[in-house]
Amino acid sequence: MKIGITCYPTYGGSGAVATELGLALAERGHEVHFVSYDQPFRLSSFHERVFFHEVEMEDYPLFEHPPYALALAVSLHDTALKHDLDLVHMHYAIPHAASAYLARQMLGEERSLRIVTTLHGTDITLVGLHPSFHAITRFTILQSDGLTAVSEYLKAQTVRDFSVSPQRIEVIPNFVDTQVWRPGREPCHRLSLAPGGEKIVMHISNFRSVKRVEDVVAAFAGIRERVPARLVMVGDGPDRPRARLRAEELGIIDDVMFLGKHQSVDELLSCADLFVLPSENESFGLAALEAMACGTPVVATRAGGLLEVVEDGVTGRLLDVGDVAGMAAAGSELLLDEELHARVSTAARATAEARYSAQAVVPMYEAYYQRVLAA
Repeated sequence: MKIGITCYPTYGGSGAVATELGLALAERGHEVHFVSYDQPFRLSSFHERVFFHEVEMEDYPLFEHPPYALALAVSLHDTALKHDLDLVHMHYAIPHAASAYLARQMLGEERSLRIVTTLHGTDITLVGLHPSFHAITRFTILQSDGLTAVSEYLKAQTVRDFSVSPQRIEVIPNFVDTQVWRPGREPCHRLSLAPGGEKIVMHISNFRSVKRVEDVVAAFAGIRERVPARLVMVGDGPDRPRARLRAEELGIIDDVMFLGKHQSVDELLSCADLFVLPSENESFGLAALEAMACGTPVVATRAGGLLEVVEDGVTGRLLDVGDVAGMAAAGSELLLDEELHARVSTAARATAEARYSAQAVVPMYEAYYQRVLAA
């Protein structure tokens, strides 16, 4: 197959999964064309059968905000024609699926182009619900030939909020390359992160309010009262200053490291003893899955798709949103009880390999593409 993929190329779960999907499809013999305003951050080297097409934008003074969705539609149209694409896979409904619909209309009878749209989260739970976007979000969802969601939770939200038939939506979970995300990675940065031999507690996110990063700091303060530990905060975003201020207020700032954005997150997670994700909501929880693949027990919240990824008491612990004391107690228990930690770590890794590896999930997409093309 010849497949076009559009995703947000910046740091984030949807872009990471879309890029890894494209690379895995290319390894399985398909031709993959990424179309976006910038090269996806995980597309950092040459790969056979993988091509990148940058969306060209003119800096025209009439436009206060350049019309990216229209420029993307033109790029998708041109790529489909020049490279005989069989289908385009759009990650996020808005604006990507809307641009794909325009591209297909522009093609007319020149070429049949099927559209698969994957819903990742905020396109449904936040942006798409806004009155300015609800109608067009629903329209582009219904105009897609194939529609997937990354969790049963997100499927249910889409059915409820956009009046989409549940039969229209296929649940295909996010996945990780378990050869990359694994325990025992070298180089290991444990000596740099915890020079005194402390336990390493880690959080990775975009530091938006939904991630509740102040709860990460507060939970760590409770853990640190019981266990010598260091907190490693990876990523950046609007709530990073609040997290730092909270660490200062609690008197633990010397044991908290803010590393900012990193590409080699797999190396960092491989060193972690505990991963904390106290989100208000998660459509899936890719960071939790990445931690599990590295054999790192997860303490997270009973929020959205996390209930499908983390099995409470088996691959980690799930607490109510805002239950900082509960997260501190659960994290401390995992760090203090070596036998429990080893058992949870092994189960987390096994779950990632069995249910969420590229080998398990990529064939689901291949089979779905074939069904869409045959319909």
